[in-house]
Amino acid sequence: MKRLLAAGWIGLAALAGCKEGVLDPKGPIAFAELQILYDSLGIMLAIVVPTIVATLGVAFWFRASNRRARYRPEFEHSGRLELLVWAIPIMTVLLVGGVAWVASHDLDPKRPIEATAKPVRVQVISLDWKWLFIYPDEGVATVNQLTIPVGRPVNFELTGSGVMNSFFVPQLGSQMYTMAGMVTNLNLQADHEGTYRGLSAEFSGDGFSDMRFAVHAVSEGDYAKWVADAHLASRSLDADTYTELVKPSTAVVPMTYGTVASNFFDSVVRATAAECRGQTK
Repeated sequence: MKRLLAAGWIGLAALAGCKEGVLDPKGPIAFAELQILYDSLGIMLAIVVPTIVATLGVAFWFRASNRRARYRPEFEHSGRLELLVWAIPIMTVLLVGGVAWVASHDLDPKRPIEATAKPVRVQVISLDWKWLFIYPDEGVATVNQLTIPVGRPVNFELTGSGVMNSFFVPQLGSQMYTMAGMVTNLNLQADHEGTYRGLSAEFSGDGFSDMRFAVHAVSEGDYAKWVADAHLASRSLDADTYTELVKPSTAVVPMTYGTVASNFFDSVVRATAAECRGQTK
């Protein structure tokens, strides 16, 4: 009994660790993904639970002390049993596959989130080993910190400066890969104010473990104030500062750039694409 109680407490402690993960959604995309997990779990339990019960039932009925059980050593085939054994798993696979198929199209990362508010554009560049966030409409940029307004969709354009990485904010939704010379898109939204954990979900070298960032979801007023304060930063993001920033470094302290060179993100994508083409020749 004590062992069962200990196992139960250990299980509860493990579930408590999911507070800041995918099981604690703070946006519509993450919530929809959690619903897929619940739907899939329910469908799979529909076959797992009866199978466990049937296994225990068969073992109990055919125990040595049960004289009513029929002993049939010559039994080798039953069409009804074959139908039952194969039909239920096939139906389960079809149901789980159908849920995943429909949801995958509904949650296409490129699909804009329906909202009356104008989306916030954020351009993301994964570096070794840090994240650069550019706000092209606001004209500011940050490193290892992301500030977004609550209730407004955020349209991310993502690229990389070197090896492939994966942008992921578990409480807001889907992860998306970043690749040098290519641009991927992701649409997310935060419905609640708070600070959420962002990370790289793709191993990328020595500084991978420190390649994390904080996502601050704030009110519209606080977001406008943050943008105004960001413009006061003395740093400027241009070709020269980027040359220094792109050099490998670990555990980089968050910083802000008060101004950003025109079309900076596009120029990085073109430069890395040209470099990649040169390496393949």
